[in-house]
Amino acid sequence: MFKLQIVTFVALVVQIAFAQESPTPIPSPTVEESLSPSISPEEPPTPAPVPAQTPSASPARSFRISFVPPPLEGTISLGIYDKSGKLVRVLHQEAQLNEFAIGADGLVTQWNGRNGEEQDSPAGRYQARGYVMGPLKVEGYHARGYVMGSLKVEDLGESSAPSMESKANAKVKVKLVRNPLRKEKRPFVELGIGFDSDGSYLKTSDDLPLLTISETPNLSRVWITKKNEDAVDVWQDDGNKVYQFRISNLDQMMAFDCGEFELK
Repeated sequence: MFKLQIVTFVALVVQIAFAQESPTPIPSPTVEESLSPSISPEEPPTPAPVPAQTPSASPARSFRISFVPPPLEGTISLGIYDKSGKLVRVLHQEAQLNEFAIGADGLVTQWNGRNGEEQDSPAGRYQARGYVMGPLKVEGYHARGYVMGSLKVEDLGESSAPSMESKANAKVKVKLVRNPLRKEKRPFVELGIGFDSDGSYLKTSDDLPLLTISETPNLSRVWITKKNEDAVDVWQDDGNKVYQFRISNLDQMMAFDCGEFELK
């Protein structure tokens, strides 16, 4: 009996020791667990937006233009011309002296190297030149929106301009006051009339605006004839009526030149 108890005790000890050495069984994963990754991968970082490619801006081309103002009181119109004499840009139109900077060498302005459509002008030689308009007198029928300003306006009535149109020229030639700062004889200038949505204006034959004549809208045609050595007659038609203006004291104009420069 005592031997049987010893055998039973030994068998129990062996069973306990075997149980301690055996690893704990791991339950089999379910189907869902086997399909799922054990470690979730990190989400890749959102790439920074690539800035839109914009065309590189053209290099700034600013030219300093200076001139000694002619000895004549009045408004100033100044343009940029290419080597063929074509007007490239109107820098100033009927400007007052206080619209210019004052430098050690005279009045100063700037040109950005672009034409009237704000496009870069091609490389080449250019010239800046203009006119001073003295105390011109404008007489005319007081049309709608006519700007009187400091100009004298007199009623000449409505003209029978259609009968005069056959005598009209696209431009007329008048003498200027000689600029003592330039070595030249008394010069001439050819004048014409231009118009746009803002009204009509006196201009040079190369299209530099000199003087506003009228702010009459919806003009359909304008023309000019020479009255005498220092006066011209101007007609303008808005489709309903024809209005006449007379511009005199045209001999109170003076030309000036700012010189040439190279645009690269």
